[in-house]
Amino acid sequence: MELLIVSGLSGAGKSFAMHALEDIGFFCMDNIPANLLAKIVKLARQSEENPLGKMAVVLDVRGGRTQQEIERAVQQLQEEHVNYKILFLSASNAVLERRYKETRRRHPISIVSNVSTDDAIQMERKILGLLYETADYKIDTSLLSTAQLKDRIVSLFACKQSDAMAVTVMSFGFKYGQPKEADILFDVRCLPNPYYIPELKCKTGLEREVVDYVMQFKESQELFERIQELIRYSLPLYVKEGKSQLTIAVGCTGGKHRSIAFAQKLAEFTKQAGYHTTVVHRDVQRVCI
Repeated sequence: MELLIVSGLSGAGKSFAMHALEDIGFFCMDNIPANLLAKIVKLARQSEENPLGKMAVVLDVRGGRTQQEIERAVQQLQEEHVNYKILFLSASNAVLERRYKETRRRHPISIVSNVSTDDAIQMERKILGLLYETADYKIDTSLLSTAQLKDRIVSLFACKQSDAMAVTVMSFGFKYGQPKEADILFDVRCLPNPYYIPELKCKTGLEREVVDYVMQFKESQELFERIQELIRYSLPLYVKEGKSQLTIAVGCTGGKHRSIAFAQKLAEFTKQAGYHTTVVHRDVQRVCI
């Protein structure tokens, strides 16, 4: 049985992640007590009538109120020789607080301990510290829409990977913040900017006119060749070290022109190299100003 432990900060998108996992064939269980996790997994593994191929369970502060409870739950799985992966969802404190204000809901720790949302988030980070440090997959949802989060989940878990890891190529705009989940980051702000060409200003790197403009320069072509060579050399090393997920981020000023053009070409290259690749254009929908 393939077991995925879904954890993370309250408000970071665990419910959306579970819905996405359910859509691709996982049997999902949410909000179970930490001390029952190992027993539930054991029963699921022993089921003969309806054996579960893929199972996802949420382990967070609702089921384990203390760091010791969480760590004990993980230890029990290890004692039962259960093979599992951990997906951890996080977001910045400011984003989490904003989401709670928008939904008018209270943080689970605030309900129990009667503390502020900010204090509850800090306590939660400490309680879930072990799961964060040992997570196989980490997704920062601060700047992701629910649709983008679903795409990330599907790209990671919909297809079984044999040897190659899952690669996410992400374009972004530095003016909106760097993606925290990036393992490798390239800055292409050094290249000529289509933003200052009136007929290209409100187009994106998904359109041929923008790509042709960006890639017509010798500097662009040579930079892409060097990036391509670095990726060609480094990806097998990451696979060798057992990494199952890699995020390559390409950034320009606004995340609509140069970064998208480069991200698209880089994604084509990694696909041709045999890696399961997903492309995310984080800021492509932002309004042209």
